[in-house]
Amino acid sequence: MKIVVYAICKDEVQFVDRWMDSMGEADRVVVLDTGSTDGTVEQLRARGAEVTVETVMPWRFDTARNRSLALVPEDTDICVCTDLDEVFHPGWRALLEAAWLPGTGQATYRYTWSFRPDGGEGVVFWYEKVHARKGYRWVHPVHEVLAWTGDGTPGPTVRVDGMQLDHHPDPAKSRAQYLPLLELSVAEAPEDDRNMHYLGREYLFHQRWDDCIRTLEHHLSMPTATWKDERAASMRYIARAYRRKGEDRTARDWYLRAIAEAPHLREGYVELAYLLYELGEWDGVLYLTGCALAITERPRTYICEAEPWGSLPHDLRAIAFSRTGRDVLALAEARHALALEPDNARLRGNVTLLEERTGYAG
Repeated sequence: MKIVVYAICKDEVQFVDRWMDSMGEADRVVVLDTGSTDGTVEQLRARGAEVTVETVMPWRFDTARNRSLALVPEDTDICVCTDLDEVFHPGWRALLEAAWLPGTGQATYRYTWSFRPDGGEGVVFWYEKVHARKGYRWVHPVHEVLAWTGDGTPGPTVRVDGMQLDHHPDPAKSRAQYLPLLELSVAEAPEDDRNMHYLGREYLFHQRWDDCIRTLEHHLSMPTATWKDERAASMRYIARAYRRKGEDRTARDWYLRAIAEAPHLREGYVELAYLLYELGEWDGVLYLTGCALAITERPRTYICEAEPWGSLPHDLRAIAFSRTGRDVLALAEARHALALEPDNARLRGNVTLLEERTGYAG
């Protein structure tokens, strides 16, 4: 098979060597550079990438992606879209070829979007930016997705077990352009529930609490907004906004709605448990964290957040058990929390303190 990696970039010279090392399993690497001034173009070419320089004005991610896709030769079998701050684990090509069947449309693979300070995985979900050459086009100014524009129906999506892509972004890079692009995206496609959800979430990031609440309530009212995981996320974001407004009771009600909407997800239980922790309602903390930990299968979607699958549920339970005079149970939970985040000095201190109290050291 002929496999081609394609990408867009601007001022990312710091990532070039690592990215090219990772993408070297492809037959060709083509890049659309949108105006680098830091040597990115020169370094990419020195490493063997085929680079086209072009300004995209006004800036839209879908336009840039489609221009980069146009650089991929027509006789390519598999297109692999990545960004320069992403890295495949070695052996990805062989895994992809083994899974790719005649007529396949897209491939899905494991993606680690963020990492904790100790190097452990944060947000993990499954990605679908590998696709057949013909019939696909990127849509939406930001949070762009592949859309089928070919004749008939797209080919099936195959799962590539073992294919792993890691995201190591530049933390200093601004995301200021996201909000106006999301507002544009919603203006262009007001019926698109996914973009409405993203816009409400972006208002939350920008601390525009009332805009967040208004937008996400609209998302929940949309007839097409039927995916329970995303609906529950909108409810949790509304709850967060009300908390920032100082309205804890209303926030609690929205968290309860989120749990009822998607009881198979940990996030609602853990976020409400944290609210009750701050209010000192220890029995509620224990009940909700117990419900969360009873969910043992981590979802494959981007909705899955890092903290509910890390040390936090056990940490909250340890504190709640200790505050209600059950230090032996607290110690067990504190040890669970520390095992999941072994470099956390506070968690280690909790274990030490509880071992001294209970006499169960080691």
